[in-house]
Amino acid sequence: MNLIYQAPADPGIARRNSWVLTVAQAFGGANAPIVISLGGLVGQHLSPDPELITLPVSLLSLGLALGTLPAAYVMRHFGRRTGYLLGSTIGMISGLIAAMGIVLSSFLIFCLGTCLAGFYSSYVQSYRFAATDNTTGAQSQKAIARVMIGGLIAAIIGPQLVIWTRDALPGTPFAGSFVSQAVLAALAFPVLSLLRTSSPHKIQGPQGVAERPLLQILTSPRYLLAIATGVVSYGLMTFVMTASPIAMVGHGHSIDQAALGIQWHILAMYAPSFVTGRLMVRFGKERVAAVGLLLIGSSAAVALSGFDIAHFWIALVLLGIGWNFGFIGATAMVADSHTPAERSKVQGANDFLVFGTVACASFSAGSLLHSSGWETINWIVLPAVALVLVPLVWRAARPIHG
Repeated sequence: MNLIYQAPADPGIARRNSWVLTVAQAFGGANAPIVISLGGLVGQHLSPDPELITLPVSLLSLGLALGTLPAAYVMRHFGRRTGYLLGSTIGMISGLIAAMGIVLSSFLIFCLGTCLAGFYSSYVQSYRFAATDNTTGAQSQKAIARVMIGGLIAAIIGPQLVIWTRDALPGTPFAGSFVSQAVLAALAFPVLSLLRTSSPHKIQGPQGVAERPLLQILTSPRYLLAIATGVVSYGLMTFVMTASPIAMVGHGHSIDQAALGIQWHILAMYAPSFVTGRLMVRFGKERVAAVGLLLIGSSAAVALSGFDIAHFWIALVLLGIGWNFGFIGATAMVADSHTPAERSKVQGANDFLVFGTVACASFSAGSLLHSSGWETINWIVLPAVALVLVPLVWRAARPIHG
């Protein structure tokens, strides 16, 4: 089924919004790296049970998954700008609560803060969809990729803030880093106030075109393929990335080598965004997403071929580039499968399924690595990629329609 209606494009507003969202992504996207970098270390000091030390990081993923549907509801009824300002407020509160948990030596309060950080991330993750409002075709695909460039900046800002602020509050290591997390959310607030969006009551299709129920949309092969592509791209990336540092250290490599591998992986995740939009315009979003899945499969093949540090690093770089192509391609596919009136519920359902899978991957990767080993992690990647790659290649082989 082809897209039945698209709002008239407004290039001026679209260009302004895409840059606003790119800057907001740079601030808001640093939220997760701060929690991921420090959650386990703080958990090690505060957790009453050694088995719970990674719980704060897992709660970030859980909060992200649980927050997607409420975020979609808020934006559907009150508009994107109101929703994003609420999200930034949640981000400020989450950082301050996490810092308070450290100051009070309360593991429970700290976990509450990281879970709320996940709710903030559920708003941040939808910036990529907001960039497609008031755009069509090629401009829509370029806008998605441009906003993802903000993620590259966030990947640099987050770890650097951890280094600069971890001892900012005397006697409470790492509390300062979570205060800086709240400051970043506060900086995003005035930026997002510059966003120009339509009133939620004005977002509707032309006369005679009814808004489809979500269940009907969910049965659309086009939308299902877009969801599956996003689930596999993001889910497998999280699954492998979570296990990689532990596997590297377990195979005799140093913690510094493991950290450097993750740093290159994160750069590989976002750096291609400078060209991903152009590639989608030239070759089609399905083709770019298919190449992304092939790269994810290739990363597993490299990881299975040996345990030298080069095997781990090359696999992580391929995994990062594959995620970029696969996830941005999937985002463009979702954005092209609904009308403006349907966008909030369709995008919210997509993110709930994608980030619900990410949460499950985050919880399961460590235990599966411990019980079955690094090879099993990577063998699981190959059939999962093949399952989605086959219908994606079939669709990509059809003529490009934008």
